[in-house]
Amino acid sequence: MPRFLLPILLLLSTAATAQQEALIKYVKPIIGTDRMGHTYPGATVPFGAVQLSPETDTLPYEVNGHYNKDVYKYCAGYQYQDKTIVGFSHTHFSGTGHSDLGDFLIMPTTGTLLLNPGTATNPETGFRSGYSHSTEVAEAGYYKVNLDKYNIQAQLTATTRVGFHQYTFPGSDQAHIILDAVYGIYNYPDKNVWTFIRIENDSTVTGYRQTNGWGRTRTLYFALKFSKPFTNYGYQNSSKKEVYRGFWRKFDQDKNFPEMAGTQIRAYFDFKTNEGEAIKIKFAISPVSTANALENMQAEAPGWDFDKVKKAAQDLWEQELDKVVIKADKETMENFYTSLYHTYINPTVYMDVNGEYKGLDQNIHKATGFTNYTTFSLWDTHRALHPLFNILQPRRNADMINSMLAHYDQSVHKMLPVWSNSANENWCMIGYHSVSVIADAMLKGIKGFDYQRGLDACIATATHANYDGLEYYMKLGYVPEDKSGSSVSKTLEYAYDDWCIAQMAKKLDKQDTYTEYTKRGTNYKNVYDPTLGFMCPKMSDGTFKIDIDVLNTDEPGFIEGNTWNYSLYIPHEPATMIQMMGGKKRFTAHLDSLFTMQLPDSFFAKTEDITIDGIIGNYVHGNEPSHHIAYLYNWTDEPWKTQERVRMILKKMYRPTPDGLSGNDDCGQMSAWYIFSALGFYPVAPGSENYALGSPAIDSATLHLENGKTLTISTQNQGDKNTYVQKVTLNGHTLTRNYLTHTDITTGGTLIYTMGNKPKK
Repeated sequence: MPRFLLPILLLLSTAATAQQEALIKYVKPIIGTDRMGHTYPGATVPFGAVQLSPETDTLPYEVNGHYNKDVYKYCAGYQYQDKTIVGFSHTHFSGTGHSDLGDFLIMPTTGTLLLNPGTATNPETGFRSGYSHSTEVAEAGYYKVNLDKYNIQAQLTATTRVGFHQYTFPGSDQAHIILDAVYGIYNYPDKNVWTFIRIENDSTVTGYRQTNGWGRTRTLYFALKFSKPFTNYGYQNSSKKEVYRGFWRKFDQDKNFPEMAGTQIRAYFDFKTNEGEAIKIKFAISPVSTANALENMQAEAPGWDFDKVKKAAQDLWEQELDKVVIKADKETMENFYTSLYHTYINPTVYMDVNGEYKGLDQNIHKATGFTNYTTFSLWDTHRALHPLFNILQPRRNADMINSMLAHYDQSVHKMLPVWSNSANENWCMIGYHSVSVIADAMLKGIKGFDYQRGLDACIATATHANYDGLEYYMKLGYVPEDKSGSSVSKTLEYAYDDWCIAQMAKKLDKQDTYTEYTKRGTNYKNVYDPTLGFMCPKMSDGTFKIDIDVLNTDEPGFIEGNTWNYSLYIPHEPATMIQMMGGKKRFTAHLDSLFTMQLPDSFFAKTEDITIDGIIGNYVHGNEPSHHIAYLYNWTDEPWKTQERVRMILKKMYRPTPDGLSGNDDCGQMSAWYIFSALGFYPVAPGSENYALGSPAIDSATLHLENGKTLTISTQNQGDKNTYVQKVTLNGHTLTRNYLTHTDITTGGTLIYTMGNKPKK
C-alpha cells in the first residue's frame, strides 16, 4: 500500500485530537485571497491532485491576436468581485502569476438547455448563474454556494484524486449537468489539442483532454460517476477547424451516441428531479489512463456518503494544521492558519494509487518508495516554502526531491526542474533553484533521498551551457546583458545556487567541487558597479550599462524587481555584501532608505506582478526577491530594526480580508514568509543551517515535529507596541547570537522571547 494513503485510513478511524481547539475554523480560503485574485476557494486535501473550485468568468488569453491583460486576474479562475459562476473545475494553481489548468468544468442547470457560458454582462444568454457571497461557505476541504438562476445548491469536497460534487435540485423535468471540456484557464481557441469522452453506461463516463498551454504537452484522464442514471445525453463541438471528420458521419453523433471526440466539446446529461433531490458526482483524475482514474475513485471514494468524504478531507486538514498550534489574537490566528493552509496546497501529488504517473519523457513510470509530486514553482518556493517543509514536512520534502530527481532522469536536457507541472517543464523564471531545495534538505540532514545523486544532478544542471546565459556565466563570471536578458538577476541567482552546490560538496567531502563552486558563488561581485553603488547590467565587453534607472522595475537586467531590491540579493554572503556596499553604518542607512522612500507608480506600471499593495516605500514585499531583506539588519549593528520591520510587514501585508495578501501567493511562498516571521525566525539563505531571528507575532506556539520532538515558543510581554526583543532563551540558556540553527529546532525544547517597547541596542 502506498504510504501516502496511511494518513487517510488513520483519520477514518481516529479524528483530530478531541481536547484541542479545532484549528480548521481559522482557515479562510476566500478571506485571504491575494490582491490579484490568484488564489481560490474550493475543495482540496493537503497537496491534493484535485483542487475543485468555482470559476467566475471565461476570459480568453488573446483578443484579436493580442494578449488580453484582463486575463491575468483569472490565474486561479475565481474573482471575488464577480457576480456569476460559470461552473466548477477540478485543477488549479494556487497564487501563481501565470497559469494553465481549469480542467473539466461541471455546471448543473435546469430549464432550456444552453451549451455556451454566456457573458458576465449578459448572463441570461448562457448557462452561467448569479450567486451571492451570503450563500458562499468556503472551508478547508469544502465549498458551498447557491446558484441563483437555477435554485440549485452546489456543494464540493475532495480526496487526493477525486472531486466529489453534490447538487441539490428543485423539481424539474429539465435538469441537466454540463461537462464543459472547452473551458480552461488562460484559454485560447487552439489550446485544446483533443478531447475524448466515452459513455460507459447510464451513470459512468470516461475520457481525456490534451492541451497545449503553459504545459505544452499535457494530458489528463478522468472517470465520472453519477449517483443517478441520466435519461439522455449529447454534446456540441464548437470547433470550426476540424475539416476532416472521416466516416463517422454515418452516425448521428450529436445525441445518445456513446463516443464524443473533438477539440471544443461540451457534453450534457439530462435528468428528471424531485424537489430537494441531490445528484452526486464523483470525478476522478489520472495522469495515465481512464482505467487508473476508475481505480483511484474506487480506492478513495467507494461510496456515496458526501458528508463522510467531507469529514475525511477536513480531518486531514486538521491533522496537518495541528503540526503548529498557536495562541494569538483572532486576526493573527486567521492570518496564520490561512497561511499554513496555503503552504499545504502545493506541490501536488502526481501519481495514481497504484504508483503510476506520466514522466517528463511522456512515458509511464512507477514511483517506487516515494510519492511523486508536481507543481514546482521553484523560483518562488525555494526561499521559504521548502525550508518550512524541512521543519514541518521533512518526509514529504524528501519525496518532492525524489520527484525532482526523477524529472532529472527523464529530462532529455539532463536538468533538474525549473518550473514544472504535469510532466512538462515550463521553463518559467530564472535560476536553477532545485539546487537550493536539495542543498537545504541535505545540510539539514533530511533523510529519504540519495545525497550523491542529488549533488550530481545539481552539477549537471549548473553546467548546462545552453540554458539561459549559462554559457557566458561560466566563461565570464556573469551573464552579459547583450547576450541574455535579465542578466543581473540571473547572475545573482546563479551565484547563490552555486554557493548551495559548494555547501553540498563540503558536506560530502568533495573538495575540488567545493573550491570551484565557492568561487562561482562570488560571481555577484562581477555585476556590482561601485561608482553607482548598485548591481548593474554588464556587457560582454566588460563595460557596465550606462543610464540605468535604479527605481524602475522594468529596467533591462532585472526581472520582477528593480536594482534597489535586487542589489540586496546576496543571501549567502550578507557580511561581504555589506562591506562591499560601504560598511555597516552606510549599509544600514541604505537599508533604512529602502523602507522610507516612496516609489512612484510609474516605476512599476509595466510590471504585472508588482502592485502598490505590495510596496512599503521602495521595499517590494509583494514579490519574492525581497523576502529576506528585512532580516539583513541582523548583520549590522542595529538588529533591532529587523524586529521593527518584520512586525510592520506582518501587519501591513497580511490581513483577513478578501484582498488579504500583498501579491501573488506563488504556491505558498508568500504565506511561508508569514509562518516563519510570525514564529520569530526566517531562513535568509536556504542551504545554511541557520535561521535569522526576528520578532514573533504570536503569544505562543507548539511545533509537533515528525521526529516526535516538540518545540514550544512563548513570548513574554507580547503586544502591538512591544515589537523589540529584549532577550531570547533556548532551553534555559540565553542566546548570545541572533540566529537559531536547524538542530535547535529539531531537538525540541522551549524557546522564549522577552519583548519590550524600546529597542535593545
